[in-house]
Amino acid sequence: MADQKRDYYEVLGVEKNADDATIKKAYRQLAKKYHPDMNPGDAEAEKKFKEAGEAYAVLSDPDKRKQYDQFGHAAFEPGGGAYGGFDFGSMDFADIFGDIFGDLFGGGGRRRSSSGGPMKGANVRTSVRITFEEAVFGCEKELDLNLKDPCPTCGGSGAKPGTSKITCSKCGGKGQVVFTQQSFFGTMRNVQACPDCSGTGQIIKEKCPNCNGQGFVNSRKKISVSIPAGIDSGQSIRIREKGEPGTAGGPRGDLLVEVIVARHPIFQRQDTNIYSTVPVSFAVAALGGEIMIDTVDGKVAYTVKPGTQTDTRVRLKGKGVPSLRSASVRGDHYVTLVLQVPEKLPNEAKDLLRRFDELTGNSLKAVDEYTENKDSAGKGKKKKKGFF
Repeated sequence: MADQKRDYYEVLGVEKNADDATIKKAYRQLAKKYHPDMNPGDAEAEKKFKEAGEAYAVLSDPDKRKQYDQFGHAAFEPGGGAYGGFDFGSMDFADIFGDIFGDLFGGGGRRRSSSGGPMKGANVRTSVRITFEEAVFGCEKELDLNLKDPCPTCGGSGAKPGTSKITCSKCGGKGQVVFTQQSFFGTMRNVQACPDCSGTGQIIKEKCPNCNGQGFVNSRKKISVSIPAGIDSGQSIRIREKGEPGTAGGPRGDLLVEVIVARHPIFQRQDTNIYSTVPVSFAVAALGGEIMIDTVDGKVAYTVKPGTQTDTRVRLKGKGVPSLRSASVRGDHYVTLVLQVPEKLPNEAKDLLRRFDELTGNSLKAVDEYTENKDSAGKGKKKKKGFF
């Protein structure tokens, strides 16, 4: 069995001589990436989360790490190693990793309180769709959401008016139960939320008829959200304490609003820069001249230099997207000038172009002959001379 387990250093992605800070940092990253709350229903992520926790439990403890370095996984098998095995189950992982998860989620996750004390409410996630221009300059949006509020009948207790909660007999009010099981590690000791009181430590004998013991009721609310200038699609805005209500006097959770920016028919965005393509006539490209370019600020006049080639890129400084850090700092707008070739021309224009070609020394005669010979050999038909 031990041979099937991955090396703990490999699991955390650290060298064998890594110090405590490096090990802790590596675990923090993996725990955040594979945490069940971040990957609901993902069995593989849950497996990796547990694997990382097991590796950290050993490598973060000097004595256990020393045993592991000397005997490998065999150190923790029953009767193995120098000390006859290590009881993983005897460790309270909630205490070991409590500071880590507090840092990882900033106290924003909904955590059970073993003493039935104040607990922050769960975060609520939603999304809002905005236009390209709204993302560039910012805007105000009003969201219409179903949110929970404390039940007005029971005041959020969940108990029928005139009654109160009682201490859970299964967990003794702790909100947690402990059970043991045998594994190849030895005796495993696990701590879980009490199934009878759902981790609250209290039982409602007579439920509130208005909220059915939940303590909360749903209500439709309108919430205004300020979209900052420069936000990009996929980014989220956090509105403090607009999520679900907390319990036992705990604060409300937060409202996380994901912004979805609609595609623009002309502009494309990359970071704070904007890109677009503008067609330019042959005459303007050859002789130079003024054209009008669409930007998010409106039309801007630009003077094309004589002899400009197709796919020339020009820069309109400060016409891009504002930085989220400083609205006064904007990116640039890059415009690709593409030579526009007319598909149909009157005969007079064709003659003038041929005359132009002769004057510039770029005769079309060779091209005409090539086209004629190719069509004769391939289809037995003669194609009209010239490009047009």
